[in-house]
Amino acid sequence: MNYQKAIAELDAKHGILIDGRAHGTATTFEVHDPANGSVIADVSDGTVADATAAVDAAHRAFRSWAAMAPRNRSEILRCAYDLMIADADRLVALICAENGKPQTDARAEVMYAAEFFRWFSEEAVRTDGGYGISPAGAARTLVTHKPVGVAALVTPWNFPAAMATRKIAPALAAGCTVVLKPAAETPLTALAIARILSDAGVPEGVVNVVPTTDAGAVVSAWLADERVRKISFTGSTGVGRVLLKQAADRIVKASMELGGNAPFVVTADADIEAAVQGAMIAKFRGGGQACTAANRFYVHAAVVDEFVARFGAEVAALRVGPAADPASQVGPLVSPRAAERVRGAVEAAVADGATIAAQAHVPADGWYVAPTLLTGVAPDAAILADEIFGPVAPVVVWEDRDELLGWVNDTEYGLAAYVYAGRLQDALRLAESIDAGMVGINRGIVSDPSAPFGGMKQSGLGREGAREGLHEFQETQYFSVAFD
Repeated sequence: MNYQKAIAELDAKHGILIDGRAHGTATTFEVHDPANGSVIADVSDGTVADATAAVDAAHRAFRSWAAMAPRNRSEILRCAYDLMIADADRLVALICAENGKPQTDARAEVMYAAEFFRWFSEEAVRTDGGYGISPAGAARTLVTHKPVGVAALVTPWNFPAAMATRKIAPALAAGCTVVLKPAAETPLTALAIARILSDAGVPEGVVNVVPTTDAGAVVSAWLADERVRKISFTGSTGVGRVLLKQAADRIVKASMELGGNAPFVVTADADIEAAVQGAMIAKFRGGGQACTAANRFYVHAAVVDEFVARFGAEVAALRVGPAADPASQVGPLVSPRAAERVRGAVEAAVADGATIAAQAHVPADGWYVAPTLLTGVAPDAAILADEIFGPVAPVVVWEDRDELLGWVNDTEYGLAAYVYAGRLQDALRLAESIDAGMVGINRGIVSDPSAPFGGMKQSGLGREGAREGLHEFQETQYFSVAFD
């Protein structure tokens, strides 16, 4: 579908969705195409008053939605899955337009995002609990779970569909109602998903969306509102710390999916061809703009020459360009500021002694950064300390396993990691020694709706996906029943 038509159908100037109705605002903000910087939409700019109205609607709808039979909530979510798959072309067009992802990446995201509706439609009816005899024998204990209440969801720009559905689906399955603030860079996909949910039969007030450029004020208003009992945030560790402090004031249940600094380890006996293909996915999917993206490559000295030669050839051959070109494999970064920051990191690394071993060609216009392979990177190089969030792969040579693990774990982050090794036992031993919530073993991707997504240390709290993702939106309750 042509993205202009998809955007026009959204009527983004009336993009505040509250209680099943679309509203405009006194002011709007612009959404840009990262491929050329052009304005593709003007979106209603939500205020604190809109944020409060969204909570009003979610609070009114909560009791009836929570009381709905799990099977009915399940069928609505399954319908949302079917509608999302049927509407994939339109969603792909929106993601390409506002995020800049190549068409293949955008379509993969839509399929992944839709799967959260299907997975949690199945989890919605799998209610669990417990029954037991008290130690003294005089009572019986019944354990159950109930929805926490109104949930505030804050999503980033790098996966505008998947980050929305990964939060909305478990919240609705658990019986919660939601208020959603999508990223100002990519609000259009979230608006489209909200309309899909409405078409699927989600009642008015259950899902409310407030796009805004005043994120701090809107989210703070939600956290200060006694009716909001849950905050789920995906974004930077710095912002996560601020939100956790605010949540602590009212003891709001919080889950945080924050920054990463993923190591990619290649052992001496690894299948190098497989490792290179895994590295291409782990590093360059979404242009490296993912919290799970491989950030630091540790390659054993015995295979580093072969790995660099093969990896470098793949990097240099990458097709970089706009989503309008179906052949594009890597798109632009999300903003000029992001592009300048990543280019600066490469320049600083070269000044620090690194060598550009391979680099792809990029268009002259747009917010592009050349996919780059760096060699000669010291274990303590500055580029390894922070999340690059761009298409740059620095390679460090290792020989001693203990020294390697010291380098790998010398970071405040612990979200994802990747290990390529010939013997599965060796790969598992390495994985068990890495401080990361998720480790891809001989594969370059870790995300799956059926698996608990989340990190250790400064990479966050809680998990998304799987049964754990449902429990993030529930409270445990038990009944002590007299049995004499």
